Amino acid sequence: MVIGAVVAHAHAKINLALHVTGKRPGGYHDLDSLVVFASPGDVLSVAPAEKDIFEISGPFASALNEDEPNLVERARDLYRHEWPGLLPDGLRIVLDKQLPVASGIGGGSADAAATLRALDLIAGNAGKDQLFDLADALGADVPSCLFGRPLRMRGRGDDLAPIANFPHCAFVLINPGEPVSTAAIFAALKKHDNPPLPDPGAGWNSFAELIEWLRPTRNDLRAPAIGLLPVIEMLELSMSAEKGCAFARMSGSGATVFGLFENMNAASAAAENLQRQWPKYWVSAKSVAGAKD
Repeated sequence: MVIGAVVAHAHAKINLALHVTGKRPGGYHDLDSLVVFASPGDVLSVAPAEKDIFEISGPFASALNEDEPNLVERARDLYRHEWPGLLPDGLRIVLDKQLPVASGIGGGSADAAATLRALDLIAGNAGKDQLFDLADALGADVPSCLFGRPLRMRGRGDDLAPIANFPHCAFVLINPGEPVSTAAIFAALKKHDNPPLPDPGAGWNSFAELIEWLRPTRNDLRAPAIGLLPVIEMLELSMSAEKGCAFARMSGSGATVFGLFENMNAASAAAENLQRQWPKYWVSAKSVAGAKD
């Protein structure tokens, strides 16, 4: 039975560590990554309407190309194709775009995953068991965003293993407002067969244990990204210098840099200070979605 309007949250996807472990003939790379999600992020609202309407609001709405199909629209159309007749003939979807675009934090993929969740709620959970297949068809990062909790992601993004124990902590994110090309970064990558992550096991019982595990890990995309956009390294140094920052690194293919803090009070204070240092850049303090209390 079809229900009314729903709201879904699209959390920022943070690669705490990202190892490139191989390259496939089709051009995809094998990855091994510890992924967590930062809240709040983008917000998606979906409601029945006379016809399909897709609207984008928020501070980063203008950064999206209105002439190209958005992943949100592709997710809507794919759901309809898979389960015809289960959704209203018209849907009004409003995306409140709070996360920067093309910034290494999975914004578009998270929006697509949120769309699938929202549509399935409207359709009465008709496709719950098959949503991950649809997510995979939309892009390599969409399945992990659909999962939405701390996990180890391997392969091209389709091998997902939940992390049972992840300590409560907070992030500060900073983005310089300059996109970097993921394709160019992978093209500049010198080594494609790097060692995998150390085994995270069931996770970590404390913030200190998590930080200790992270120290020998890497983001293998960091060096080529800095080669294309040197300010990334400056942002890492600025983040590391903030009081309470236990760990700082670029996320994904950049250019967003994250800092890990033990609590939101420390993260909020650091975010305010970084915003003063970098007034033209996007800075935000966030909590970890799905972490244990």
